[in-house]
Amino acid sequence: MAKAERTETFDVPVDKFYKAIVDYSNYPKFVDGVKSVDLKNSTEAGAELTMNLNIIKEISYTINLKHVPNKEVNWSLVKGDMMKLNNGRWTLKDLGNGKTEVTYSLEVELKGFLPGLGMIEKTLVSTNLPLTMKAFAKRAASL
Repeated sequence: MAKAERTETFDVPVDKFYKAIVDYSNYPKFVDGVKSVDLKNSTEAGAELTMNLNIIKEISYTINLKHVPNKEVNWSLVKGDMMKLNNGRWTLKDLGNGKTEVTYSLEVELKGFLPGLGMIEKTLVSTNLPLTMKAFAKRAASL
């Protein structure tokens, strides 16, 4: 199992950052490694999302998301072809003057034994974390 958490401050208003996070259907356009998404049951309170990633290996999984507008988006794994665990959270704090403190937390565990499994987990949570946050900030700034 691999865990990571990162907090950064971005020059983007909190409402725009939140909009970028819940813009699930456009993830393939701005999130590296996301090949496709299938969004179901989307409401202001949450959604169910199936994502297909291509990070070292192709991975497909479904997560249940819960929304607290402009404050938090958290998720937990429903099912995954290679995942035992995928829990995470975006936490947003409005700092005023168009600045947002963003914390991204992720915990992932993959199934089975494969050569390089630990590297895949590490890539999913650590290596891509700063890049993912920057991609969301860039997307938010463009909204």
